[in-house]
Amino acid sequence: MNKTVFMIRPMQPSDIAYAMNLSKAEGWNQTEKDWKLLIEGPQNVCMLAECNKQIIGTTTVMNYSNQIAWIGMVLVAKEYRGEGVSKSLLANILEKLESFKSIKLDATPEGQHVYKKFDFKDEYLITRMTTASVKKLSLDDDDTLPEAIQFKHIGEIIVLDELVFGANRTQLIESLIKEYPHKSWLLKRNNTIAGFALGREGNKYHQIGPAFASNINDVKMLIRKALKELTNQPVVMDVQCEKEDLINWLNSIGFITQRHFVRMYKKENPFPGIINKQYLICGPEFG
Repeated sequence: MNKTVFMIRPMQPSDIAYAMNLSKAEGWNQTEKDWKLLIEGPQNVCMLAECNKQIIGTTTVMNYSNQIAWIGMVLVAKEYRGEGVSKSLLANILEKLESFKSIKLDATPEGQHVYKKFDFKDEYLITRMTTASVKKLSLDDDDTLPEAIQFKHIGEIIVLDELVFGANRTQLIESLIKEYPHKSWLLKRNNTIAGFALGREGNKYHQIGPAFASNINDVKMLIRKALKELTNQPVVMDVQCEKEDLINWLNSIGFITQRHFVRMYKKENPFPGIINKQYLICGPEFG
């Protein structure tokens, strides 16, 4: 049997429709807007594998302030698996990330074995929770507290996100708030932003995240506010597994566990952020 011959090249905006075919084939939630954000970021690195002018694999990297390189969208068409496509893409992209202090990703259990061969280490588990239809939630006395994020808040949100996540994500945060202002909520304490929840539309689900707060009660208020705008619609959230109180609450309002991811890092992990304030991640492609 002849080995598949393929070439690796940078992704272009004109490749988005073909990349969408790969992510849709896997049942993933990304949209063309997500791919555009990844590919068009001037400091990002996005590569694809091409065989006979057909895109057969992808890998993307979000550059977070030259500190953390975030790998995502490692996809290979089913008929080309086992041909070394993902390993070639990863090897190619890792060569380009030598200057980064930390390289991170959220791996599926299947991908975890591949990444371990590239010396990635486990950090913690993430649970993907979904519902096909959000239940109408009862009113709570504190539900008036979260307010819509306005453009004037973006700078403060970016500062808080950097503190909690561990690196500056200006491109991502600005994009989410500007593209989806109706899914962007904050909570103030003593006139200071104490927590926030962002969101976006997906191919299959509305995604809520990232969501950061100092305690479970505040993050529940933010999530409840976001969910009230999404009654009877499908929603996904990616929750840190150690946040058992949040997972139990989401179970009680109709969410179920769909799958797990493993957060992994290569080299060192000097930018872990403030783990106890991280409740929902943005999604495995963004961290």
